[in-house]
Amino acid sequence: MSQRNRIDVHQHIVPPFWADALPAHGGDPSGWKCPAWSVESALAFMDSQQIATGVLSLTAPGVKGWSGQAKRDIARKVNEFTAGVVARHPARFGNFATLPLPDVDGSLAEIAHAYDALNADGVVLLSNYDGAYLGDPAFEPVWAELDRRHAVVFIHPAMPPLAQMTGIPGPMLDYPFDTTRTAVQLVLNGVISRYPNVRIILSHAGGFLPYAAFRIAEVSAIARTDAPSAAGILDLMRTFYFDTALSSPSALPSLAAFVSTDRVLFGSDFPYAPAHVSGAFTAKQDESAVLNASQHNAINRNNALALFPRLAALDQ
Repeated sequence: MSQRNRIDVHQHIVPPFWADALPAHGGDPSGWKCPAWSVESALAFMDSQQIATGVLSLTAPGVKGWSGQAKRDIARKVNEFTAGVVARHPARFGNFATLPLPDVDGSLAEIAHAYDALNADGVVLLSNYDGAYLGDPAFEPVWAELDRRHAVVFIHPAMPPLAQMTGIPGPMLDYPFDTTRTAVQLVLNGVISRYPNVRIILSHAGGFLPYAAFRIAEVSAIARTDAPSAAGILDLMRTFYFDTALSSPSALPSLAAFVSTDRVLFGSDFPYAPAHVSGAFTAKQDESAVLNASQHNAINRNNALALFPRLAALDQ
């Protein structure tokens, strides 16, 4: 393992039972193929990219295609499968638990199981559930419980409720857009202010948020009478964490200009981004002169250690 020892906060698990059942439960509306995955292939990729630990999450569409008790059951099965991988390789993997949203009661029960029985490192939420974004008042009990637990929440984009353009799958363009949508709603609906103990990671350098932040902040006062000041909105946006998965080299200067680099975390998006694709993005990040050596080290590892006490304890 190289001295970089990256911690990858955007790495996916593909449980075989979930992948097998997905086509009968709506498939993936983004148009992306479900890749092959195994512990062995993940470790081989990680070693090739100097990744010490990958915090695993179920990607979109998650368990959205299931309903009722079946949705709760498949979320539980995914979480226990992931916890089993972590138990066998505690230093190499972590677990962002899946919740059966928009089922709030089921999600509260799964948060309790994930933290109290499975020792999860955090939870993964999708940017929207059936068109309801994460700042929706219906999700308030979930945010309150996550705040009580000082949770790390990884927000992964999902397909927005609009027609997909022919030949342009959701992960290419629509996913960064949906991350931006939910992040702005979380700020303007007051979720970030009400639940300051939750540490939220936005995928893919925050979508378009850093690039459009000043526009959003200034226009909010025109659009909404309940909006904080422009400066207040910018401050709230800067409380997010941002991963680097599939972030163009031209995005890094914008991100570094918008937020302190202690809020930036390494991400790969493996295996949905194949090894050669993810590796190309990582190489560009490593070459970036926007960051000094200390900032590169912080993004690769040190910033994540501050979020994940279990991993920090292993580092002693």
